[in-house]
Amino acid sequence: MRVLITGFEPFGGEGVNPSWAAARLVESARPAGLDVTAVRLSCVYGQAIGELRTAVADTDPALVLCVGQAGGRTGLSVERVAVNVDDARIPDNAGNQPVDEPIVPGGPVAYLSSLPVKACVAAVREAGLPASVSGTAGNFLCNHVFYGLAHLIATERPTLRGGFVHVPYAPEQVVGRAEPSMSVADIARGLAVIVETAVRTTTDLRVPEGATH
Repeated sequence: MRVLITGFEPFGGEGVNPSWAAARLVESARPAGLDVTAVRLSCVYGQAIGELRTAVADTDPALVLCVGQAGGRTGLSVERVAVNVDDARIPDNAGNQPVDEPIVPGGPVAYLSSLPVKACVAAVREAGLPASVSGTAGNFLCNHVFYGLAHLIATERPTLRGGFVHVPYAPEQVVGRAEPSMSVADIARGLAVIVETAVRTTTDLRVPEGATH
């Protein structure tokens, strides 16, 4: 089975983005029975979705896992929903800073992930790593790409499944700061578990994972 995994280039003045570093490790590890291709996306509105669409066309995957950095989170966050709005607190790497703009004009307000998010979280926890279901992918490039992927699936590739995972900072990003982090090796291990679980699981677990606020 062909799997596409994407990460982002560094942004916000950082020298590294753990999403891309971990995606490359998953590609090199080649989970059993899977043909994994890793692609780095630009942190640029519009361009990132174009790069994702090109990667999907080039690799023709059965499953896509997009990955992004979320500083401050303590574990792998499997995202449940993408919303149709860009609202950038900081500029992207090209200086764009859209505010309250639709990602796809006239598109649905939101899309749910087509991955078994709760089963993926349970599998990561079973592997000894922290994980949770997240109800918000933010309004920056991560949500932008997640919505772009979901819209592509809904309108052009109905047999494709895909979703988004946020990962914490890498340790070198938080030196001298009281911020949570996770090694890139552990992030990659968790992402591999998510990929393997998503590939073999089509019906999600029915367990409580919702947030109260």
